[in-house]
Amino acid sequence: MKLNLNERNTSVNLALTGLMAALVLVATMFFKVEIPVGTGKTMIGFANVFCILSGLLLGPVYGGLAAGIGSCIFDLMGGWADSAPTTLIFKFMMAFVCGLIAWGGDRTARKLSRVIVGAVSGSLCYCVLYLGYSFLKLILVGSAPEAAAIAMVTKLAATLTNAIVADVIAVPFFFAIRKALERAHLPVGGPRRA
Repeated sequence: MKLNLNERNTSVNLALTGLMAALVLVATMFFKVEIPVGTGKTMIGFANVFCILSGLLLGPVYGGLAAGIGSCIFDLMGGWADSAPTTLIFKFMMAFVCGLIAWGGDRTARKLSRVIVGAVSGSLCYCVLYLGYSFLKLILVGSAPEAAAIAMVTKLAATLTNAIVADVIAVPFFFAIRKALERAHLPVGGPRRA
């Protein structure tokens, strides 16, 4: 079984996408700390670890779907339904950018540095999308600029913490999973160490 879009059938890809979406959902539900921000809330947790891991293991499209769908289902179930559509798009983009960079290029480019750049780029992509949307939303609902700035500082701190935690955990976790799968003769088709 190879985690490679070109070498596996759609049923296997969809099953692995569902598995990773479930892991994203579970991580979001049970491994988080919610932080009140004015009239809204933000959180610090481990969901982004599995979003980045989805991009690394499954590539841009299936990894993006896993990250977006798992996060969107949490929003729908967890009291964040108003943000579910944007979460679907933003988390999809996080894993998509990660997978696109990590899986891009020829096999010689698939090494640790490319995986790190992919993970960091995916996390930064999410940070920009989420913080930009949050700021725009605060301004459009008529928040005072001072109140919006205070809310954004809290969201910035939580978002950057999540990004750093995700990248620091997901990259070595990816290589550990890859090594275990290769020992079990189940090679992963994604990025390789050079």
